[in-house]
Amino acid sequence: MLINWSQFTPWSALAGGAVIGMAVAILVLFNGRIAGISGILGGLFKAQKDDIDWRIAFVSGLIAAPLVWQLFLSLPAIRIDGSYAMMAMAGLVVGLGTRYGSGCTSGHGVCGLSRLSPRSIVATLVFMGTGFVTVYVIRHIFQI
Repeated sequence: MLINWSQFTPWSALAGGAVIGMAVAILVLFNGRIAGISGILGGLFKAQKDDIDWRIAFVSGLIAAPLVWQLFLSLPAIRIDGSYAMMAMAGLVVGLGTRYGSGCTSGHGVCGLSRLSPRSIVATLVFMGTGFVTVYVIRHIFQI
């Protein structure tokens, strides 16, 4: 395996991580909520009267962020090598994992780890390990 050093961008990754960390901290400090995207989106579909405004604002921010970014810089090119069927299947598998794991990477990996939640530590180890194994199998055994 070789690293393409022209694509290695630690400073932008650090800045992005810091912004995500600040957003998570603001949400938990001022709203008492965990920034788990699957829970936030799921709550929109079974919303309670006094619980929907912040969810709409959060999701609107997720949608608006790349639009605002485009005002200042160009978005990176998106290249997807998989078919629509493969993407649909991958989405279903991720959705199943999110349901069985009681949360997603943002809820467990960002928020849960920062709170040292044992359940989130286990969930993060499981989904990271599963991702490593999947990439190895797809790239080296099936050679896709």
